[in-house]
Amino acid sequence: MKDRFTYLVLGAGRQGSAAAYDMARWGEAERVLVADQDADTAQSCVERVNKLIGRQVVLPLKVDASKRASLTTALKGVDACLSAVPYYLNLEITRLAVEQGVSVCDLGGNIDIARQQHGFDESARAAGISIIPNCGQVPGMGTSLMVYAMEMLDEPVDVFMWDGGNPQKPQPPFNYLLTFHIAGLTNEYAEPAIFIRDWKITQMDPLCEVEHVAFPPPIGKMEAFVAGGGTDTMPWTYEGKLRTLQNLTLRYPGHYAQLKAYYDLGLWDTNPMQIGDQQVVPREVFHALFEPKVLYPEDKDLVIVRVRALGKKDGRQAEAFVQVIDYFDDATGFSAMERGTGWSAAIVAHMMARHETPRGAGGVEKMVPAKPFVEALKARGIPVEEHLTLG
Repeated sequence: MKDRFTYLVLGAGRQGSAAAYDMARWGEAERVLVADQDADTAQSCVERVNKLIGRQVVLPLKVDASKRASLTTALKGVDACLSAVPYYLNLEITRLAVEQGVSVCDLGGNIDIARQQHGFDESARAAGISIIPNCGQVPGMGTSLMVYAMEMLDEPVDVFMWDGGNPQKPQPPFNYLLTFHIAGLTNEYAEPAIFIRDWKITQMDPLCEVEHVAFPPPIGKMEAFVAGGGTDTMPWTYEGKLRTLQNLTLRYPGHYAQLKAYYDLGLWDTNPMQIGDQQVVPREVFHALFEPKVLYPEDKDLVIVRVRALGKKDGRQAEAFVQVIDYFDDATGFSAMERGTGWSAAIVAHMMARHETPRGAGGVEKMVPAKPFVEALKARGIPVEEHLTLG
């Protein structure tokens, strides 16, 4: 096996930059190619990461990920590709990666597309590569933390996750800090969630089942509620094997009631409506009004992923507890969301390059070995708290 690898990162934005840094620092990288359709964006990413690393290991490429010829050229000689471009491009990127014999992971954003990517399993096996969608924070890191907690038990039965990215110092009126694209946020808030309840796949309406969860100071009490996307393809993998599988989104108190009102009002509808002599999409109006209220460039964020798995260990009732609470990194300037998302996906890309993931296509829960993933988080300074309690 090679001891130095060539990586390709598609998309030089926040998460792509964080991933490129991780690969250059911890991924045994010979080269990290950062590709973006905007050459200036790619160049800015390269200059930032090379300065942080202290060597010229990251190189820019001008690539349009929606163009077959452009992407084919970029994939030549690459050991692993990480897609940090919009999710709707990932299916074609996967198809081309299989043709080129390059392992690929992505930040995902759409379960239906991820399940279609899983359909490349046979051809990926034949090509000797891994295809692993949805490898960001949640789903992604959270998926592996759930599997890790389950592996601490002999017989897991109920698995619960709470996660969220939030400001360290919440500001009114919404006590929230937007650290990724607002369209992704409203997708989570407006789309149904897929859980396992009573051993069966269950579709849950968004913004329901609100509860309060306590965290150590300075965080304190937070509220949690149903939002879409977090369980990825796990419900299909574990249906009939787990009684419960779910995750709830964490926000500061008061946020839920505000956002639920917008949902009930229909402000997240995507169908145009007639207002006067114009066609208006309610969700676009919401984006235009809400985004400026939750962007605070100088504010720092935190990320929480908490997992509780209940079941049996050595014949006794037991609970496995796994938790990550990570903060904005002053040393690198990467936010907690960038670390949790970009770094997590880069860990998977490194595993793929080292042939530590199975050949084929599938979900994180099947394709990413949980214990080595957690060890990689710890090696990067991302704190993982874990303990097992026997009843």
